[in-house]
Amino acid sequence: TRVAMDHRAVVVGRDREALLAGLDALAAGEAAAGVVEGVAGDGSGGVVFVFPGQGSQWAGMAVELLATSPVFASRIAECAAALEPFVDWSLPDVLNGVEGAASLERVDVVQPALWAVMVSLAEVWRSRGVEPAAVLGHSQGEIAAAVVAGGLSLQDGARVVALRSQALRALSGLGGMVSVARGVQEVRGLLAGFDGRIGVAAVNGPSSVVVSGDADALDEFLAGCEQAGVRARRVAVDYASHSAHVERIEEELAELLAPVAGRSCAVPFYSTVSGSVIDTAELDGGYWYRNLRGTVEFEAATRALLADGFHVFVEVSAHPVVATGVQETIEDAGARAGVVGTLRRDEGGPERFALSLGEAWALGAGVDWDTYYEGTRPRRVDLPTYAFQRQHYWPRFADLGGDVTSAGLDSPDHPMLGASVELAGGDGLVATARWSLRTHPWLADHAVSGTVIVPGTALVESVIRAGDALGCGQVDELTLQAPVVLQERGEVQVQIAVGEPDASGRRPVTVHTRSAGSDGHTEDLWTLRAQGTLGRSGEPAVDRPEDFTVWPPRGAAAVAAEGFYDLLAGRGYEFGPVFQGVRATWSRGDDMFAEVVLPEQVRGDAGRFGIHPALLDAALHAAHLAPGGDDRVVVPFAWSGVSLHAAGAT
Repeated sequence: TRVAMDHRAVVVGRDREALLAGLDALAAGEAAAGVVEGVAGDGSGGVVFVFPGQGSQWAGMAVELLATSPVFASRIAECAAALEPFVDWSLPDVLNGVEGAASLERVDVVQPALWAVMVSLAEVWRSRGVEPAAVLGHSQGEIAAAVVAGGLSLQDGARVVALRSQALRALSGLGGMVSVARGVQEVRGLLAGFDGRIGVAAVNGPSSVVVSGDADALDEFLAGCEQAGVRARRVAVDYASHSAHVERIEEELAELLAPVAGRSCAVPFYSTVSGSVIDTAELDGGYWYRNLRGTVEFEAATRALLADGFHVFVEVSAHPVVATGVQETIEDAGARAGVVGTLRRDEGGPERFALSLGEAWALGAGVDWDTYYEGTRPRRVDLPTYAFQRQHYWPRFADLGGDVTSAGLDSPDHPMLGASVELAGGDGLVATARWSLRTHPWLADHAVSGTVIVPGTALVESVIRAGDALGCGQVDELTLQAPVVLQERGEVQVQIAVGEPDASGRRPVTVHTRSAGSDGHTEDLWTLRAQGTLGRSGEPAVDRPEDFTVWPPRGAAAVAAEGFYDLLAGRGYEFGPVFQGVRATWSRGDDMFAEVVLPEQVRGDAGRFGIHPALLDAALHAAHLAPGGDDRVVVPFAWSGVSLHAAGAT
């Protein structure tokens, strides 16, 4: 029931005690099982489903979900039916560890089994509202990626993974693979003396490379790495994928995979053959040979995804295998992104998946929690509101403009104005400023229907200060033409122009703005926001000053102000703490009296204003409590007969 903020946490537990323990650990800032935290990105790129190659398998990896997740079990059954024409063993028997079932040690069993598990886990993610905005597969993981994206039918995916893995058995015992914890350029240097007997099989990350080739050459390579202090280890296979060895089965694969036909799909498919996004119509039998023969450009494809704005990566597997490579690439690219897994070795049940779901949500993935609680009779409860901390948190940006006097300008020494200059050849002045939520964060507390609008009182205060420089700081009239809107990022450039005086000494004044990006680049034209007339400073604004020596004023009746700002919020006026200054109100006939306070958050700069805009704005809020106030909209840009009394001065 709360707005999802950027900093998030999820607690997972089987019962009340486990959940309370997780909340206690979270409150204390302590690590605990069943508790995950994260910082969400903007979510604009969506979620990337990542499918690893071989290596995530473990005995019993699907048993718990087969028994507890109807979605997973149904998709596994569909995969088993698709595999049946191509294999002589039972997928359910293999996954359930039935006595006498085919062994996961066989390449022609483990690859189809992993394919089925990954395709089915993707369906579980989707059932919770997490849809892939793009897919990425490593080696044989691309077959699952293609099926999940819609680039291959389930039947064609089964054909590729089953028949290709059977053909690989002809290469058993002839080669192998070695993982090296170094960058690809350094690894290529280490391979220089092997005359092509070993080659780069996969580039997984900035310091994660796999090489493959002849078995005896790999022995020599490992010895050389040990001598050079390079960390390297054998991969548990006895064949050399992604090497010249694969060429021995090229003709066989061409015949076996000839019926395979790719088809274009809506989900972008980032190929680790090319390192970039491709049309899945290209996923014919020839592609799946190149996928097995060529280098796996996993790092390049990951970088392409990051460059295209993707920030949440979900490894859809029985155990994280490529997540480390993805995280290394994220860090090397300096991107704000994250990667999560799905299941883990010996953690293959719904509790582990719930934790992964929470990890993905904490990074910004869209999760449909209602589907998670279907059938459990969830009960929403009211939560306590947040207590506002009465401390100064607003950052200071007083020195952003530098020394404007060195450029021939005057410094108004005012929080809303940056510089001013009197015009040559005429009796006028232009004042300039830059307003944004970065430089003036307190303005974020003044919003209407979710949009931050610079209050009219800030325009009044800025116009008065501009007029003061010419001795005409009295506002006779100021009419709003269009509101000044502040975006979350970027800024608004402001020009206040005070013209020449007329015969009575009054001067015209205009306020123009235009939007600029966070880099200062402007594309918008100048827009008139307000115009009016300024009179000579010191002229009385109120012809009937109130006697404030007695407070509350004599004959005034108190008007209840409890829930006042909740009432305004219901009308779309979203005033934050800085603009919630009304403390008490009274009425007497047609007059309203209000006691308003400038909140502590902005009192540090109050001395640089004539009257702080938040204080003046609060003085006008009380009009909503006047008789008939419930039936009218008060626009705080035009008023008369307002007097302010502060610290003994009117």
